[in-house]
Amino acid sequence: MAVVKAFAYGSDASQLALYLETLGVDYFAVAYTKEGIALRKSGVKTPIIVLHPLEVHLNDMIKFQLQPSIYSFSVLESFIKVSEEQDHYPIHLKFNTGLNRLGFGADELPILLEKLNLQQLQVASVFSHLGASEDLNEKDFSLGQIDAFKKIKKEISASLSYKPLFHLLNTSGILNYSSEAEFDMVRSGIGLYGFGNDSRYDSALKPIASLKSIISQIHHLESGESVGYNKGYTADKPMTTATIPIGHADGISRQYGQGKGFLTIKGEKCPIVGNVCMDMLMIDVSGVACQAGDEVLIFGEHPTAAEFAHTASTISYELITAISQRITRRIVS
Repeated sequence: MAVVKAFAYGSDASQLALYLETLGVDYFAVAYTKEGIALRKSGVKTPIIVLHPLEVHLNDMIKFQLQPSIYSFSVLESFIKVSEEQDHYPIHLKFNTGLNRLGFGADELPILLEKLNLQQLQVASVFSHLGASEDLNEKDFSLGQIDAFKKIKKEISASLSYKPLFHLLNTSGILNYSSEAEFDMVRSGIGLYGFGNDSRYDSALKPIASLKSIISQIHHLESGESVGYNKGYTADKPMTTATIPIGHADGISRQYGQGKGFLTIKGEKCPIVGNVCMDMLMIDVSGVACQAGDEVLIFGEHPTAAEFAHTASTISYELITAISQRITRRIVS
């Protein structure tokens, strides 16, 4: 299952899904119905699971042949009503094994199975989600989740007259727990985009996206002059700054300002100075031979999005999924 929610983690969900389809992906996963509809309208034929369906959108799910993750009796009852004219419509059962976010509890299984055996719905898969699969210090917690899921699997397998798919592993789960919990399918999200949540794996993966910009203007500051809003940075000696047309409206948030983050020009690290603006940020290019129009790298293969995000104590997920849709996406091969 390829997870392509959030514009394929900030990239281009439709184009990536169409490409992954040619590679034989069995399922796509999105968070919300609107994302699944966009994939269908782009021509994607592969089954699509909506991980967090909202009841107001259930009719649209059927219209576009999207498959809901059923995580509560409320969603189940609502979907039963809208799918009355459907025959064996595929659904996916989500169980909570410790993340405590969405999902049925194991204690709800008897009532759930009773309801399902009375309805014309087909359980296509049963799944849960690991809460700390990237953290080997929490191995006992992850193994506890795996054990809980195995018990759920055993009870469901004994109760249904057919065999649904069972799946538990996300990217870090695939990398750390495949021998314990591979089951019938795995779900790769951040791994598809080149990140393994661990330096051991990151070096073996290739980030698929680079974020680049250009220099709009060069400024020469004297000691005592300031840069940007609220005098976010004051030069303590003569320096040169470059203004870059990207800002917090584009996903490079204010947390990267004040020297925490850096951009790269001709292989040189150039610290962000002052506060990141809505549409621009400024960097220190003192000693770097550059001019207006030169290319600037925010992240790519080096530094990666994970490395750039680390400068502001955050993670690659937050950074790449926040990149604004106003930024042009260009697919290269």
